[in-house]
Amino acid sequence: MLSTADDWSTRHAVLSNARRAAALVNALTDDHPDPAEVAKVLEAYGEVGTVAVTPRDVTEMRTAAVRLREVFAATDADGAATALNRLLREHTGPLRLTSHGGDSPWHPHIDRDDDAPWGEWLLASSCVALAVLVWDRQRPPGRICASPSCSDVFISQGSGPDRRYCSRRCATRERVAAHRRQQGSGAR
Repeated sequence: MLSTADDWSTRHAVLSNARRAAALVNALTDDHPDPAEVAKVLEAYGEVGTVAVTPRDVTEMRTAAVRLREVFAATDADGAATALNRLLREHTGPLRLTSHGGDSPWHPHIDRDDDAPWGEWLLASSCVALAVLVWDRQRPPGRICASPSCSDVFISQGSGPDRRYCSRRCATRERVAAHRRQQGSGAR
């Protein structure tokens, strides 16, 4: 199967892989992640064919997601690099290129092979993408939402001011809460 430019940009671009990592960390750090919901996230980020994720896969992926949260919790490039270096040293293999038997464009992998378990794949592929973002921008690749009622992680992308919230919804909720607190303290 020949790959198209769309395939590359949606499935194998660094930013797409980093965003997939954030989406999976969020899906997997719920109290009881549902294998079907995890599979939907994988499909939304371009996994082809039938995506079969078992409860055991989810357990392994959840362990990887917890480890990846350390990268998102870093407040500077040094902290992100330290967390990534530890994960790369302790949980990944040597860099290799794969095209999955010609089904995709050549891209890097640091899991042991194309049929590695989902947890190993998640940790390895996420480390590659997040490491490239640290390298490229010399800052943490993302962060944890600043809203006390949200623990989602997100990729902080763009040339504007640093984002503090994972979504406009969280930012608006916090602005409204701050406004109400200000109105309440000023009305006394």
